[in-house]
Amino acid sequence: MAPHHPIMTKDELIAFLDREFPQLHIGGQTYFIEEVGPLSARMRMAYHERHLRPGGTISGPSMMALADLVIYAAILAHIGPVALAVTTNLSFNFLRKPEPRGLIADCKLLKLGKRLAVGEVSIFSEGSSEVVCHATGTYSIPDRR
Repeated sequence: MAPHHPIMTKDELIAFLDREFPQLHIGGQTYFIEEVGPLSARMRMAYHERHLRPGGTISGPSMMALADLVIYAAILAHIGPVALAVTTNLSFNFLRKPEPRGLIADCKLLKLGKRLAVGEVSIFSEGSSEVVCHATGTYSIPDRR
């Protein structure tokens, strides 16, 4: 069974993502890991005009990428640097219009098994306590033998 406390520090996780996924920073760094904790992670997506959609709100695809990435980060923090853990399912509920500013994503891992992990994400506009998007995701974890 996977540990309930992170085995990677925030800095180790950042270094891993920077090394394995340098494309995340094309056009400037957008995603910032703020913390990792027991079965959890928090990430911030900086505001940029490229995340806007018509109507001046943050686009759904931007929130989807943030949710997927924070689940991945939470899982890796607990299982170690396993680049080939992959998304098998994502589900989104867009609850209200996010303001044109940065977003905060809080992830809680609901299940962290040997082969599957399930996470839940709440996304907020910076400075607000209202959830703008709720997501759940499942990841397949490769055999670590």
